[in-house]
Amino acid sequence: MHIVTYRREVYYYETDRMDCVHHSNYIRWFEEARVNFMRESGFPYDKLEASGVLSPVLHAEADYRSMCRFGERVLIDVHIESYTGTRIGFCYRVTDEATGALRCEGVTRHCFVNQEGRPVSLRKASPAYDQRARELLEA
Repeated sequence: MHIVTYRREVYYYETDRMDCVHHSNYIRWFEEARVNFMRESGFPYDKLEASGVLSPVLHAEADYRSMCRFGERVLIDVHIESYTGTRIGFCYRVTDEATGALRCEGVTRHCFVNQEGRPVSLRKASPAYDQRARELLEA
């Protein structure tokens, strides 16, 4: 399994009145970590978009284990969970950098569409990306 770790600081604006990170921010962190994963793994999202292929979110979920607080640093491990050529799924694991405590786990699932929003097969629309995604899934 090919895992890329994304390091991130928790910012004050991400906290809520309970002095912890608001749950909606974890999904944003997943998106940051996914784009970083793609860049670090040799298939950057910006180049995929430039080729006319978009990858909207179909599903996102998060299981919260413990709170993140302002000033902490977290590590977000990302790997490809599934890939079919028309859809891709990612898994995320958020841990506290200092203690290793598990903060959150989650998944996102995406499809591939063209500029008109019509589903496309990455195998046909971008063979190099298709090949790289298959390699990373098998790694």
